Amino acid sequence: MGEVGQKVSNGTTAVGDRATKYLEDHPRAQAVLERGQGAAAKGTQMVGAGAQVAKEALPGWAGAAGSSVRRTTGRVSRAGLSPTRVVAKHRKRGHEVSTLRDLRRLELQQIDAVRGRTASWLYPAGAALSGAGAGFVISGGELATAVSGGAAAAPSGAAITGAFVGDAATVLALGSRVVGRSALQYGYDPESPAEKIFIMSVINAGSAVSTGAKTAAMADISKLTQALVRDKTWKVLNESVVAKVAQEFAKRFSFRLTKQGLGKFVPAAGIVVGGALNWATLEGIVDAADFAYR
Repeated sequence: MGEVGQKVSNGTTAVGDRATKYLEDHPRAQAVLERGQGAAAKGTQMVGAGAQVAKEALPGWAGAAGSSVRRTTGRVSRAGLSPTRVVAKHRKRGHEVSTLRDLRRLELQQIDAVRGRTASWLYPAGAALSGAGAGFVISGGELATAVSGGAAAAPSGAAITGAFVGDAATVLALGSRVVGRSALQYGYDPESPAEKIFIMSVINAGSAVSTGAKTAAMADISKLTQALVRDKTWKVLNESVVAKVAQEFAKRFSFRLTKQGLGKFVPAAGIVVGGALNWATLEGIVDAADFAYR
């Protein structure tokens, strides 16, 4: 585990050096990145502060229960990943292997011939569908008919919580499966104790940035939804990033944005944001797994 960790650390440093060199050669790209990092950091800090308050209010057993659910979800999602099947596929290709460990001495071209590339789009697509569904629920779905309908028209706390939890579980399950699949393809058993720890590390590394951004974006959409159904003033509505984007869009295309129009925009924004950020999360996990094991 120490050796693998060192390899990952060295590889990450090399990637960081290449990225730094690129940004030095492209000042405009660096400026755009810095603005994006500033916005993401602000949103993530707000979410992090709220999460810390919530965490302190929870009983002591809640953390242990959450960790247990996380481990169980990961284990269940990896069901059906068979070392025997992977070895059989290699033997069918004429590769001289008899155990899973033998795959580690194969050339990368031989590994690629068996593993395929479906994971690079299949798992992100599944996560995108989950994120789009969560965004639809959190934004109130048919919000256009609910504007000014009062608090009863807003998505309930149970619906919002269920959407968040269900989406997080789906992303975790897909991430755990895709990393477990990568482990098998490169000759490592995803059910060995050491590999389970490494798999969770890869998931965390691959999803760190996009998960914080998604949580901040969904929180913004939920806040705007609640303000719309309560018929808050434009001053309150414009505190939302989504509302500002809609206003800028209306200005560019020369039409007047009403609350009813904003109500139509919010569900679309929830679907797009949830789907796109979930796609980015799984794509990051796929890339992290590929990088770690190769």
